[in-house]
Amino acid sequence: MHAKQWRQGILVGILLLTIFWLASLIWGLARKAHVAVLEAHEAKRQYEALEGRKTLLQANLTALATARGQDAAIRTAFGVARPGEEVIVVVPPELKAPTTTPSWWQRMLSWF
Repeated sequence: MHAKQWRQGILVGILLLTIFWLASLIWGLARKAHVAVLEAHEAKRQYEALEGRKTLLQANLTALATARGQDAAIRTAFGVARPGEEVIVVVPPELKAPTTTPSWWQRMLSWF
């Protein structure tokens, strides 16, 4: 009877080791799947950002294909003007402080 219990103990030990081994394999696969999903989301975000940039660059190329677009790009990049053009500087209006002094009765009322 002692040998039978010994064999059952060994069999249970082997089964437990197999269960732990399979559980660790499943855990590793779950971690890898999680990483793959995160990387897929990041790749999708980068793709959408690149598509937006591509759209912007296409619009810029379309604008640069015209003479007006080239002229605007040169003016913006180098700050140049055509002969005879002048610079216009818009200055906000000055805020004037009140020049009148309050009368004696306004000063008296301000104390109250």
